[in-house]
This record gives sequence, structure tokens and C-alpha cells, in this order.
Amino acid sequence: MKSRDGSQLAILATLLCLGLLAALSWNGGAKQDALIVYCSHDSVYSEEILRDFERESGIRVIVRFDTEATKSIGLINLLIAEREHPQCDVFWNNEILGTMKLQKLGLLQRYQGSGFSRIPEAFKSDDGSWAGFAARLRVFIVNTERMAATPEAVEQRLAGELSNDLSRVAMAKPLFGTTLTQYAALWHELGGDALQRQHRSQRKRGLLEVNGNSVVKDLVASGRCDFGWTDTDDFFLAVDDQQPVEMLPVMTPSGKTICIPNSVAIIKGTKRLAAAQRLVDYLLSAAVETRLANSRSRQIPLGPINEDELPDDVQRLRPWAANGGDLKLLGDAHADCLKWLQTEYLQ
Repeated sequence: MKSRDGSQLAILATLLCLGLLAALSWNGGAKQDALIVYCSHDSVYSEEILRDFERESGIRVIVRFDTEATKSIGLINLLIAEREHPQCDVFWNNEILGTMKLQKLGLLQRYQGSGFSRIPEAFKSDDGSWAGFAARLRVFIVNTERMAATPEAVEQRLAGELSNDLSRVAMAKPLFGTTLTQYAALWHELGGDALQRQHRSQRKRGLLEVNGNSVVKDLVASGRCDFGWTDTDDFFLAVDDQQPVEMLPVMTPSGKTICIPNSVAIIKGTKRLAAAQRLVDYLLSAAVETRLANSRSRQIPLGPINEDELPDDVQRLRPWAANGGDLKLLGDAHADCLKWLQTEYLQ
């Protein structure tokens, strides 16, 4: 009997091992079949959209997000580091200049599907490597209890006409994200020497540099700072919290606003091309642009949209967005400006 019991136990153990191996194999296969998305857009808005795509399409999605302080540079550097063995299938970036850098390096897969066709030419690559959607604007956020929310009042402070002290003015460090895009636009129009002089003057006068646009928003909304540079999505969070703030569009010397779309691209070398294409078309759809317009971020649709479905806050932004400068011209300025900024902050 003992021998028979031993044999039965051995068989049972073998079956358990085989079951475990099968489970591990299934899990590995499930992960292998999943669509890997790198995303630098705020997870509070993007993750729900990606989960809805997952439910509607039946395609499993694994998402890797970036941090607030290093958006979107961290993921771009990771994609470059992985170029020989790509891990990512689709990159959802919260701006376009980093995506353009990946395009220049030949890391993006061309695709012109139904989503691509509805986006205006100004907001997508000529060769189908990437497309923009759901834009934000660079704005001044002003505490109306501290100062008048007028272009003249802001310009006087920055020019030093009222005070040489900028310790009550906040800006995210320009190494990353949309502040870097703003600096690239200024580099393109002013030239590197003029921008460097302006930047160093503002820092010398006590400009408060912080880790991210949301921190700028908090400082101004609380009254710790009088005004600062941020994006429309952060501004509206302060509005929703009933803070005493108003916004003004940031203008370049040529009189253009800085309209910064999200962008989406397929990474060259993906083994899940059909699934990646489905996600790209999904993100570039009118439904997703409308959804982001009606979220707390109030992002601005770029493609054809039912205007009646847009909130008043987004309607207000549409003319500003239409006056946006062409960010596709900033590729060289972005590279040169970032190289200089790295010597200012990282050495």
C-alpha cells in the first residue's frame, strides 16, 4: 500500500508541476501577445482611454508611464536605448518634438490610417510617422488677487519695469515637456544668443524654477506666486478647484501661440503591427478627441468635430489654437536648445 500511495503522490506531484508550467506558459504568452504602450500623457486621463480600447478591441494593453518631472524625455531616451531590441509597440507622447526626434532617428513605423486622414496637415508628419491630436496651449496662469491678468501687467513684470525681482514668478525647468517646447519655439524665433541672455537674466532676478507645470499651478493658485508659465490642462484644474486664477496665451515674438498636441506613433520593429494600427486609429478618432475635450484637462480637438459637443472652455481655446506656430519647424532648434540647457542644468 505504501508503494501504491507513493506512486499516486508522485503522479499527483507531476500533474501539479505540469499544471504550473502550463499556467506560466500561458501567462508568458499573454504578455507576449499584449500591446506595449509607452505613455507620457497624464495617467488620470490616458489610462481609462487605453482600458476602454482594451475592452472594445479585445487586445490586451500593458502601459508604461513616465514621471511628471521628466516627461517625456525619459521615455524618449528609453526608446532610443531599446532601438536594437524594441520593447514598445505604440508611443503616446504628450508633445511632438520628442516624437520628431524619434522620426529623425528612423525609429518610427509609417502608418496612414483612418485616424491619420482626419488630422490637419499642420499637426502630423508628412510621411505618416506620427500624428498629433488633443492639444494644449502654453499659457500664463495669473492669481487675480495678486495682480491684473493682462498682457501689459505680465510684460511689465518680466521686463523689470515694475520690479527686478522675479521670486514670485514660477516656471517648470525647461529641460522637459512643454516648457522645453516653449524654449525651442523661442530659440527658433529669437536665436540662441538672445534666448540665453533672456533666460540667464530671469534666473539672476530670482525666477522660481520647479519640477513640473502642476507645481507652477499650485504655487500661483495658492498665492505663493503671482503668475507663472503652465499649460491649459493644469490651469483648468485650478479653475475646477475654484482658485482665483485667469490665463493669458503665451505668445512668441512673431505673435503666434504655442499649441502643443499629443502625438502617437508606432515603433518600428513591432511584432503586433495590426493591433498597433488599431490603437493609433482609436486615439486619433473624433470620439477620443471629444472625450479629452470634455475631461478636466479640456484638450483641444484638432480634427473635424461636432462643435456642439465641446464645452465652453474648449470653445474659448479654439481661436488661440488656430493661431499656433508650426512646431514641425522646430526640430533643429529643439536639439540645439536642449543641448545648451543640459549644460546649464546638468553640469
